[in-house]
Amino acid sequence: MIKILKEKAKKKNFAQSIELIISLQNIDTKKRELNINEVLFLPHAFTKPPTICVFASGGIALEARRSGADRVIEREELNKLATLRREVRKISQKYSFFLAEASLMPTIGKIFGPYLGPKGKMPSPVLPNTPIEETITKYHSAVRIRTRNQFSISCKIGDENIEDDKVAENASVVINAVKKKLPLGSKNIKNLEVKLTMGPPVELPIEV
Repeated sequence: MIKILKEKAKKKNFAQSIELIISLQNIDTKKRELNINEVLFLPHAFTKPPTICVFASGGIALEARRSGADRVIEREELNKLATLRREVRKISQKYSFFLAEASLMPTIGKIFGPYLGPKGKMPSPVLPNTPIEETITKYHSAVRIRTRNQFSISCKIGDENIEDDKVAENASVVINAVKKKLPLGSKNIKNLEVKLTMGPPVELPIEV
C-alpha cells in the first residue's frame, strides 16, 4: 500500500507525512465500546518529529533543554500563565506532547487542564529519576491514537523520505495496538487506508 501510495503521489517541494486510517465496524457506541486514548512509541522515528513541551524546574528543566525539548516552561512562567488564557490555549494547540515534573502536576491541572484535558493531551509525569534525554528521544517517534466514538482512527506513521518497510513496521505497531483495544479485535476492523498529506488515500480492505 505504501509503495503504491508513493508511486501515485505528485512530487512536492517538501516531504509529506504518511497517515494510516483504520475504519471500524460492528461497534456499539451506546455501550461506550470505543474509548481509546493512548500514546504509542513506534520503532522508527519521523523525519520531522512531533513537538514536545516540558513543564519542569531546576536540573530537570536544564536537562530537558539540552535534550531537545521544543519548549520548557519553568515554575515561575507557569504561575504567570495562570492569567493568560489566550497564551495557554496557544501552547496547548502548538505542541503534540507534554511532559511534566510530578510536583508541578496540580498547578498544570488548574491552568492547562481545561485546554489539554478535552484533547486527551494531559502531560505524562516526569519523576526525579526519569532519564529525560531518553524520554524525549522516545517521544520523537510517538503518536496518539484517540477516538470519541468515531468509526475511524487515524495517525501519522511516517514521512515520504522514510523507507517503505520502516513505515510498514510503524503501521503494524498501530494496527496491533488498536486491535487489542477493540471489543472484538480484528473483527472490528473494516479496512485500512494510507495517504500522504496532499494526496488521496489508497484503500485496501483486508483481513487483519
